[in-house]
Amino acid sequence: MVRTFTNAEEIEAAIGTPIGVSDWLTIDQDRVNQFADATGDHQWIHLDAERAANGPFGGTIVHGYLTLSLVVMFGHQVFEFATGKPMINYGVNKVRFPSPVLVGSRVRAEVSVLAVQPVSAGTQVTMGFVIEIEGASKPACVAETVILML
Repeated sequence: MVRTFTNAEEIEAAIGTPIGVSDWLTIDQDRVNQFADATGDHQWIHLDAERAANGPFGGTIVHGYLTLSLVVMFGHQVFEFATGKPMINYGVNKVRFPSPVLVGSRVRAEVSVLAVQPVSAGTQVTMGFVIEIEGASKPACVAETVILML
């Protein structure tokens, strides 16, 4: 279920608590191939199943930046800011990739509000994403994204 925030005060009240978990997503080789084509990152560890089978992870792995890019889709599944104000992606504070994602794995994100602060252009909201891999002990990605409400 999508959690809707209608003003900065509601967002601020959610600081420090998980606001939701996205749906599971299976990342298939086709998605990885398309990401490779879009970014020009054609490293064998992502694309060559035969070579990767003998590599360090036993198969092709998902690009870290593909995993990170899923915060947009996962975020839409978990929350919406219905404030009536324009919103833009302002940046990313911290990103780590503690565990590789094997192609064919399922991932999802737990999302939380980390900070809300007024800035000269409006309100800056920092969101936390922990992207987990089904059955894995360590997450695939931990990221703090920054949204600017103008």
